[in-house]
Amino acid sequence: MTTRRNFLKRGLAASGGTLMMGALGSGFSKVALADNSAWHMPDEGAAHAATWMAFGVSEDIWGDDMVPVVRENLASIAKAIAAHEPLNMLVREEDHDVAARLCGPSVNLVVQPIDDLWMRDTGAVFVKGQSGQLGAVGFNFNGWGNKQEHAQDAEVAGFIARKAGAQFIETHLVLEGGGIEVDGEGTAIITESCVLNANRNPGVGKAQCEAELRRLLGVQKIIWLPGIKGKDITDGHTDFYARFASPGVVVAGLDQDPSSYDYAVTRRHLDILRKATDAKGRKLKVVVLEGPSTVRKEYESDDFAAGYINFYVCNRAVIAPQFGDRKADRNTRDVLVDLFPGRDVIQLNIDGVAAGGGGIHCTTQQQPG
Repeated sequence: MTTRRNFLKRGLAASGGTLMMGALGSGFSKVALADNSAWHMPDEGAAHAATWMAFGVSEDIWGDDMVPVVRENLASIAKAIAAHEPLNMLVREEDHDVAARLCGPSVNLVVQPIDDLWMRDTGAVFVKGQSGQLGAVGFNFNGWGNKQEHAQDAEVAGFIARKAGAQFIETHLVLEGGGIEVDGEGTAIITESCVLNANRNPGVGKAQCEAELRRLLGVQKIIWLPGIKGKDITDGHTDFYARFASPGVVVAGLDQDPSSYDYAVTRRHLDILRKATDAKGRKLKVVVLEGPSTVRKEYESDDFAAGYINFYVCNRAVIAPQFGDRKADRNTRDVLVDLFPGRDVIQLNIDGVAAGGGGIHCTTQQQPG
């Protein structure tokens, strides 16, 4: 299993664009809060006010032949989510017409210069305050450790905070939303290979990181997974390894290919998770979800992200990939139906996005209600 792009290409130069303020709000307060501020990051399964995505496919990064299919994939994800909650899609001014045609009227297009499409990593991480106020943490996106040009994407978190009317929360930490998984009750799962990597946070140890994430996200306990760095552009994001289905319940990936660099590390992760307890002292229930044995041949490559863990939970639905392995696709649907009762499980062909080493969760960022 490949967790994200192995290929590295030149990013975009800055491009122009105008802003559509719409009904999203324009309040923006850029502050660094005191350590005793009571922010918390809700579980992804909690109610959403909206989902944010980015229509950021470019020839420079993706190649001419991949642009049309990846755009279609993004549009299908956006429309599936928009059937259940508001969907805001960042789009370059020059791509507005094609985005409007593919996404249709259910998706709200917001013009903003962007480099790429990975909103989970570039977007603000939303939190809630004690009285329900909306906060947005800017985690200083640096192109996954300066592996890709990111001048425009580095501005996305602050832009979204402003558009959502959220209080912008600053931090010295550099990380991406794909590296953090929370249960909404004080527990987080984080990969060391990403967040404690010198290409993001040189000299920062676990204790410092935990203290800052307690301030920013209300996290009381972190379950650290080793992950694996230097094998993909993300250095092993959590959201391809383990996800909370609900407090106390984790669904974790298992790589069955002995030749894969994830073969050993996924087994180590399972061992850690099965022995772990959460912030409330509960022993975790761990549900294993294996990847497909085969994928459709058209976009199959060493960069193809053939994992089911990278699903997205929105209001009343779970948006998940399917890869053409009928047995594995069906098993995934059955597992997700059991894990998320009362939600529709919608499986999509996202082979173009997967060929770039990412998944549905990587393309989204939730704004809590």
